[in-house]
Amino acid sequence: MRLKTLLAAAAMATTPWAATAQPAKTVEASHLATPLRLEDALVLAEQANPALRSRQAQLVATQGARTDANALLYNNPQLVLEGTRREVPQVGLPEERRKEWSASLSQTLEIAGQAGHRRNATAAALTALTAEIEDLRRQVRADVARQFYRVLALQQRLQLEAQAVQLFDSTAAAVQKRRAAGEDTKLDANVTAVEAERARNQLAQVEEQLTEACGELAEKIQLPPARTCVVKGDLAAMTDSLPYGLDSLLARVLDQPRLAAIAAREESARAKLKLEQSSRYPDVTLGVNVGREGPLMGRERLTTLTVSLPLPLFKRNAAGIGQAAAELGQAEIERAAAIRDVQAQVRILWSKLDSLKRRVARLRDVVLPALSDNQQLSLKSQRAGEIGLLELIVFNRQALDARRDLIEALTDLHATRIALELAAGWQSTQGTQP
Repeated sequence: MRLKTLLAAAAMATTPWAATAQPAKTVEASHLATPLRLEDALVLAEQANPALRSRQAQLVATQGARTDANALLYNNPQLVLEGTRREVPQVGLPEERRKEWSASLSQTLEIAGQAGHRRNATAAALTALTAEIEDLRRQVRADVARQFYRVLALQQRLQLEAQAVQLFDSTAAAVQKRRAAGEDTKLDANVTAVEAERARNQLAQVEEQLTEACGELAEKIQLPPARTCVVKGDLAAMTDSLPYGLDSLLARVLDQPRLAAIAAREESARAKLKLEQSSRYPDVTLGVNVGREGPLMGRERLTTLTVSLPLPLFKRNAAGIGQAAAELGQAEIERAAAIRDVQAQVRILWSKLDSLKRRVARLRDVVLPALSDNQQLSLKSQRAGEIGLLELIVFNRQALDARRDLIEALTDLHATRIALELAAGWQSTQGTQP
């Protein structure tokens, strides 16, 4: 009985890594939902994310400002209609009543190129907002992808912990029977009972973490509360080879949406400064007035041309120019700092990703095969009476811990890869898994 139990334990502890690539099967069938793929989660996040939708709604205001700036003239013409009823006293005669009227049309013209600067400013602002929306969209996708892989890893951990519970429960039950028959000691029974309870506690902890992670993922993609979150994917995907190198990532840094948005904001601030500087020159107002005045028998038709030009003697728009200059300086500082920070972040994340890839390779190619050999050797040694139950439990626990370490390393690798691609502006094709 003990030999069969130990053989089953060894088989479960040395289960190949590929076996953990499917969602956990410990969920009751009545609560199963259609497995959610990464690409589906990303689509749901883009459609339902409140922050992204709110940012997209701001496009209407910016597009309206650009439409106004692209108008033929910035100021509307002014039409004035005037009617006058005049009563003129006459000596020895009744008062003469006259009805006079006039109409005037005036137009204010900008003479210092303000219209072009205004168009440049609004066009750059619209470009910046579009880039900011794209950057926010990528951030949303990155957050959802990280959470997706966390849920996927916890599902695989749940399956692993369920196997550990079955392993140590079977071992504990076998030892209890042997102790009742006087073949094992109380120490052996206590050790196996403790290991079984530890495995059960570990399973409960992973279940709690999975529930919390599923809730966070459902919140990010706005899943209905009644829908159970079950994801489907391959945690080991895209871990060996990546479609880019450090040089290609650094070459894309300046084109990433966040830096493009900052550059457009800087251009908009520069155009606004030129607009404020040109506002020191007064606008010219041209007008034409037509009217009829005088007595009924001698009406006069008047046509008047007017030119109005404010004299810029006192107010020179110093406040507006100073504010625009300050905004431009701040935008230039922000852009330079952002470029430096992003380049440094890409290098740091690349170094971390490279380290994680090596760690995953060691665990998968060296540690797990070695532990599998140890399982076989420990069984042979146990049959020969060279090792006892406690030593075999140690080997089993090492195998389980190695698989936990591999799942954790793969989770960290995906999180680092996603952060690296987001920082460098790389448009990943990940998310089209079958």
